[in-house]
Amino acid sequence: MYSFSQLRKGLAHPVLVGRELNRLYFRRRGDAGYNTKGIDVFEEDWDNLIVLDACRYDLFRDRNTLGGGLESRISRGSSTRDFLRGNFADRMFPDTVYVTANPVPYHYREEIRAEFHDVIHVWKEEGWDEELGTVRPETTTEYARRAAEEYPNKRLIVHYIQPHYPFLDASLEFDKGHLADPDVEDPDPNFWRRRLLGDLDVSTETLWTAYAENLDAVLPHVTDLLSDLTGKTVVTSDHGNVFGERAFPFPIREWGHPSGVYIPDLVTVPWLICDGDGERKEITAGDTTTDLSEVDDGTVAERLNSLGYVE
Repeated sequence: MYSFSQLRKGLAHPVLVGRELNRLYFRRRGDAGYNTKGIDVFEEDWDNLIVLDACRYDLFRDRNTLGGGLESRISRGSSTRDFLRGNFADRMFPDTVYVTANPVPYHYREEIRAEFHDVIHVWKEEGWDEELGTVRPETTTEYARRAAEEYPNKRLIVHYIQPHYPFLDASLEFDKGHLADPDVEDPDPNFWRRRLLGDLDVSTETLWTAYAENLDAVLPHVTDLLSDLTGKTVVTSDHGNVFGERAFPFPIREWGHPSGVYIPDLVTVPWLICDGDGERKEITAGDTTTDLSEVDDGTVAERLNSLGYVE
């Protein structure tokens, strides 16, 4: 069922109706809440999994500076929430530590109900850059390095924000949700949605360049982390991103990474295999912990808002 507000938005913006019809198409065989044709990342072979948020395969292929053997995989998500549902939901990972710069896993923790040996939330107060409204990649690397030292016998997942916006180029403003014009009533912090609805006049070239530069900015910090990790490392993404490509079966031009729209540019992700020196970790299981940490609701909402996560 759809709320009155959603129906009103659909009438005002037919493109949103097209998006919803496409979602219904992809989930027509039962709403699993994720792309059932994607891989289960925990069934793959790795000691360390580095997730670059919203990194599409072709961009990574063209700009990768990490070396390794590049393949592709089909993700279970076209959004972080889909990815979490498809890989983490209702599962226990006593041999895995999750370091995340993204607040989405925390926000949906009661829905996902995953248990890890430990979860380290980099985006909390000490890891958050107020000026940019994100977590800088060097900060994520530092937290991941500490986790690798503390838990040498655990699988490690490191979830960077970049190349997901906000873009690290501080001269840009259209992507900074926390800098929304105070004179605009109910400003939408998600600039991809504003672009979809025609409320933002920014060229595809400008958007692509900023996105690519955000990937360029994170890769050196991933390189630094790789030099400190033991074992087989895979660099991948939770989902891709689109820049006006046609969706299907209703051929609207899509922007960003809407949940439930499993078109190729949104679910085809890099799978870069870095074997390091060939030494593998001796993985051992331990206790699991349920994330019971409490963060002020206003702080969580502010962080999500800055990253464009709005319902």
